[in-house]
Amino acid sequence: METQTIIQTAESSLLHTYNRFPIVLDHGEDVYLYDTDQKKYLDFAAGIAVFALGYSNDTYKTAVKEQVDKLVHTSNLFYNEPAAKAAKKITQLTGMNRVFFTNSGTEAIEGAIKLVRKYAYNKDGRTDHEIIAMKHSFHGRSMGALSVTGNDAYQAPFKPLIGGVRFAEYNNLESVKSLITDRTCGIILEALQGEGGIYPASKEFMQGLRALCDEHDILLVCDEIQCGMGRTGNMFCYQSYDILPDVVCVAKALGNGLPIGAFLCREECAALVPGDHGSTYGGNPLVCAAANAVMDQFEELNLTAHVKEVGAYLYEQLEQLTAEFDCIKDHRGIGLMQGIELTIPVGDVIKKAQKEGLIIISASGNVIRFVPPLVIEKKHVDEMIAKLKKCLQ
Repeated sequence: METQTIIQTAESSLLHTYNRFPIVLDHGEDVYLYDTDQKKYLDFAAGIAVFALGYSNDTYKTAVKEQVDKLVHTSNLFYNEPAAKAAKKITQLTGMNRVFFTNSGTEAIEGAIKLVRKYAYNKDGRTDHEIIAMKHSFHGRSMGALSVTGNDAYQAPFKPLIGGVRFAEYNNLESVKSLITDRTCGIILEALQGEGGIYPASKEFMQGLRALCDEHDILLVCDEIQCGMGRTGNMFCYQSYDILPDVVCVAKALGNGLPIGAFLCREECAALVPGDHGSTYGGNPLVCAAANAVMDQFEELNLTAHVKEVGAYLYEQLEQLTAEFDCIKDHRGIGLMQGIELTIPVGDVIKKAQKEGLIIISASGNVIRFVPPLVIEKKHVDEMIAKLKKCLQ
């Protein structure tokens, strides 16, 4: 099919929930994408922080192809080897003891909400427990995940959502303290807010939350769906704050393009029992084979060290760019999850970048969000900066 035919066919059949750019992506190689007209794009979006390994990791591709030939799906009524291996690896990486595999990050949040409430229910038998979430957060678009997403623009058309959620100011420990009652069962947050505008948590805030949860027997839930899997230079962002959560949610880069997520917990918090939760596809052999290959490649390529080095270089270059252009209001972020806040329309810059052969995406608050494949090199940062400069002039 020709490019315009593909676009017209999609527009006539797909539910219009996305304002898509008029580009039909065809294939990828290394950190570049190519459209059906063979135009080349430097990818600084990675499928929204998904393609950690880029588009040509042979070990990953071989693992997926071999599993397709062997066994794709079994259901969770039986065991399968890839899931067992993936469970062991992800629990070791997170410091958790138990894992439930899902199909997405949103589903991981749903499971975490149920886990937190069941844990509290087991303690006192009450059904009026509350969760504290953060303003400007983003946790997904299902009804449960929307309920803990601190952005009314996402919530308003779908109310009433699930009850028992209160919102605190991010990086404001006193704000959190003021909301804690004897009904509070959990606190959920991103250690580095993504969709909300690339805002890192302070160390004082994260450690203060951990202390509050310990004091009140509240479960601390870290949403690592976007900021986890090596993106900030540690395998998980919370690890840079010297804390251990009670529950961790992961997805995106865990499958490097295949749909897998997970929520994990400490043994003491593993309140869900048979009949409480389930998933037809969650943890099937195909996606777990992909996740195993991803986690193996993180170790083999020493990706977290690489992210720290290249992420520091990206930070330096964006700082220089911020000093050079008056239209850049602020620059913030960690590792390979950074953003620049603009005073000019971010959408116009993104469209100009596409013409220059650069794919970038936005975040809330007129922010350009930089979440490239974790395998980018300094030369790719230089290429991105050169292209972006043309779009900011």
